[in-house]
Amino acid sequence: MLPTGIDELDARLLVAISCAPRVGVIELARQLQVARGTVQARLDKLQSRGVVTGFGPDLHMAALGYDVMAFVQLEIAQGHQADVIAHLRNIPEVTEVHTITGAGDLHCRVVARTNEHLDKVLNAVIDVAGIMRTSTQIALTEQIHMRTLPLVEQLIGETKPDF
Repeated sequence: MLPTGIDELDARLLVAISCAPRVGVIELARQLQVARGTVQARLDKLQSRGVVTGFGPDLHMAALGYDVMAFVQLEIAQGHQADVIAHLRNIPEVTEVHTITGAGDLHCRVVARTNEHLDKVLNAVIDVAGIMRTSTQIALTEQIHMRTLPLVEQLIGETKPDF
């Protein structure tokens, strides 16, 4: 058992569902060479622990018409963070928001159809009391897509002794 509470079977199951999210429990059991009930119990456990957070499709924003992606750093006036986050939740083009350390307070990923649309999105973002300063960087190309599979594969390797 790893310090994460995930054993090799859990890790192999995570790799399998990451590679084929629509695969059924029976097929997973066949691939992993364990009983169907074992796969279902493991999946249920991983979901209840918050390791597996969903089975929804990964969406490619450009294929949906959102060709522009940008990262916006926000500096928030003291006491306004909750209001700003509530405001950002109402802007569909804001796809992620993280509290950060350093010069800024929030780091946001936003998408837009065009640069002109991005300008409108950025104006919507700052249309709330409490934002003191923003900094925006437009992403030109994505070099590595958000990924977790290498971390899970690394867990499989950690369960084996190093000789």
